[in-house]
Amino acid sequence: MPKEGHFINRSNWLRASVLGANDGIVSTASLLVGVASAGMDRSGILLAGLAGLSAGALSMAAGEYVSVSTQQDIETADLERERTALEDDPDYELTELAEGLEARGVELGLALEVAQQMTDHDALDAHAREELGMHGMAGDANALQAAWASSVSFALGAAMPLLGAVLAPQGMTVWVVAAVALLALVILGGAGARLGGAPVRPSILRVVFWGSLAMIVTSAVGRLFGVHV
Repeated sequence: MPKEGHFINRSNWLRASVLGANDGIVSTASLLVGVASAGMDRSGILLAGLAGLSAGALSMAAGEYVSVSTQQDIETADLERERTALEDDPDYELTELAEGLEARGVELGLALEVAQQMTDHDALDAHAREELGMHGMAGDANALQAAWASSVSFALGAAMPLLGAVLAPQGMTVWVVAAVALLALVILGGAGARLGGAPVRPSILRVVFWGSLAMIVTSAVGRLFGVHV
């Protein structure tokens, strides 16, 4: 029997961190560009950026906590059903496992032999991987830890355009924030692509395009509805 726990795909952690930082950069930069284009004064811009950072980080934490907790609940229920099935009808489960291996190209006789060996080694683990598609133990993936990691990655991303707003000369907030955000997106997009083994150029172009579009739209909205305060 395996240790008590749940099964997850650990490769999603890096992806979630990169996406969290990317969200922090784009959403906060767009907010800052929007309120700056609306004519808000410096203190108001910084307050809006800080509020956006705080709200976004908390939202990411809550969303990640709910997501991981829900996934764990579903996987726990699936594993419990599989454990019960193994106890009630082990022969059928063995045949089912062998059929799954056969469907993936293993010869029938060898599939039965492999299924038996997998069952003898760890029946629940074998069925979790082959039938339910679960890989790795999720007992190590605490929902609070996931929420914390997601929140921190968003906050770090959001801090970049906010720092640009802090350092921007008077009247240059929009341009400085946009430049800092785009530079951060280029670095993050390139790093994420390299770590994931994906082509760097398309990844950078995607994040720059959508980040630019978001800031252009919020800037236009700010100019359209803005009132100097």
